Amino acid sequence: MSDSIFQDALTRVRTIGESAKVSPEVIESLMHPMRTMTASLPVRMDDGSTHYFTGYRCRYNNALGPTKGGIRFHPDVNLPEVQALALWMSIKCAVVGLPYGGGKGGVTVDPKKLSRMELERLSRSYVRQMADVISPERDIPAPDVYTNERIMGWMMDEYEAITRKKAPGVITGKPISLGGSLGRDDATGRGAYLCILELEQKHNWIPSDISVAVQGFGNGGYHAARLLHERGYKVVAISDSKGGIFSQNGFDVPSIYEEKQRSRQVRAVYCNHSVCEQVEHQILSNAELLELDVDILIPAALDGVIGKHNIDNIKANYIVEVANGPVLSDVDDILHEKGIHVIPDVLANAGGVTVSYFEWVQNRSGYAWELQDVHERLGKIMSKAFNDIWDLAKAEKRSMRNAAYTVAMRRIGQAIEAHGTRDYFNAD
Repeated sequence: MSDSIFQDALTRVRTIGESAKVSPEVIESLMHPMRTMTASLPVRMDDGSTHYFTGYRCRYNNALGPTKGGIRFHPDVNLPEVQALALWMSIKCAVVGLPYGGGKGGVTVDPKKLSRMELERLSRSYVRQMADVISPERDIPAPDVYTNERIMGWMMDEYEAITRKKAPGVITGKPISLGGSLGRDDATGRGAYLCILELEQKHNWIPSDISVAVQGFGNGGYHAARLLHERGYKVVAISDSKGGIFSQNGFDVPSIYEEKQRSRQVRAVYCNHSVCEQVEHQILSNAELLELDVDILIPAALDGVIGKHNIDNIKANYIVEVANGPVLSDVDDILHEKGIHVIPDVLANAGGVTVSYFEWVQNRSGYAWELQDVHERLGKIMSKAFNDIWDLAKAEKRSMRNAAYTVAMRRIGQAIEAHGTRDYFNAD
């Protein structure tokens, strides 16, 4: 992500907000991050030297509650990226009705080049620098790209050491033994899957007749593909950063995942216990996967992969955004005019933050839920959010993205207006 992604996110907010006649004060509030922290993170390396990494934390908007958002470790992390992600989190939390604002954090680092002990020191250094920003009542981080439950455990431990009190609610996405929630591991992909189930009900789909292509086989993409495969959908294409595979007959998703864990490659195989055999397939690039003639396209990897450079070649009937920002704003209207329906990221991948909210609630109450409870509660929230957006889109003849942003901004607007706006203070 670059500065253009943040500007793209701001453009989308202003364009949709003005078309939906959202209060100018609400739109303006979403054009400016509330607070952004930049810090140098000193880390003692294994060779005895001290290296300084740059860390960020953005609390974008807290009109609806404490800010919430992940922390990513990646060499391309930069301030505009963090701000864009925090803005999307503000919209996302409002879309699904969570009592949260949006936040995000990150460190500019290639974690693959760090030892495990260096990674722990970096994680703890980040918390030391951000300890005055994060708290269970103010700003709650979670895992993101190249961070995981172990790193969240280190961060929680460091925060508790600094504050000298137990505070499991300061971080979500933790190990179960440290207060994590059941169901958090597949929540992002499950949220997208639940959105597709809503489409299935509205269109009376027969799952085996519906073809699916998934770009990105990380946590979100894999679990979405796995759940769709279990329901009977035909997953015909899968890719990772190195490229993809395609078969008109569909793939056995668990077999491909098993092989991915073993060889670190997406390979077209069918596995029977430990014995795997290759199945007939074609090799294709990530760009080619996006242009397949399928019913459902799931971009679950990078931002900005669908734009003016390839919009004429997009053939899928539905795009379900598991990644953040895979479709650029300048082609939103083109996709809508072409009859391609986009289930936007602020809805489709909201399962992750929703189950993070569940974890926070469990930590604060001191009571852990069963997995079935988590799945049922997630299903209710995703179904309501989907149908609120679907109904608005139909009633006002908007795209699903336009409707999602409209729902979110109106909810944020209600909180802002409760404090008084220009119209209130200038009333006779």
